[in-house]
Amino acid sequence: MKIKSQKDFWSGMMFLVIGVAFAWGSLGYSMGASARPGPGYFPFGLGVLMALLGGMILFKALTFEVEGGDRIGPWAWKPLIMITATVAIFGWTLPHIGMVAALPILVFVAALAGDEFHWKDALISSIVLTIGSWLIFIKGLSLTIPLWPKFITG
Repeated sequence: MKIKSQKDFWSGMMFLVIGVAFAWGSLGYSMGASARPGPGYFPFGLGVLMALLGGMILFKALTFEVEGGDRIGPWAWKPLIMITATVAIFGWTLPHIGMVAALPILVFVAALAGDEFHWKDALISSIVLTIGSWLIFIKGLSLTIPLWPKFITG
């Protein structure tokens, strides 16, 4: 069997492996019923859907010819490292300095991962994301996410 698109093959494998891992990992939790789903219901469904999507992409990669074999290029290390660092920084800063400071840091560090960085775009995005997150998560869903830093709220 010949791989006709390397990009589709490896992305399909990624979806398939992650989907199977999620579905398998969720089997340790209670599934519940459709009317009252348990903690394993959503990860199992998501895992199965991801595995199916991966299977379809793999099928495409092995059956449909692509000009040049759709080779995988070199890894983009800068965006990979910056986005991974952004998630880690956000996870640490949110409980310590609050949403008002953590979300703009998230947006600005993530924006630095790209080739084109514009202060104005990052500033507008951070303001919209912070206000939207405040409206949805704190006001709408009443989640207890710290809004301000600990030294301000006591």
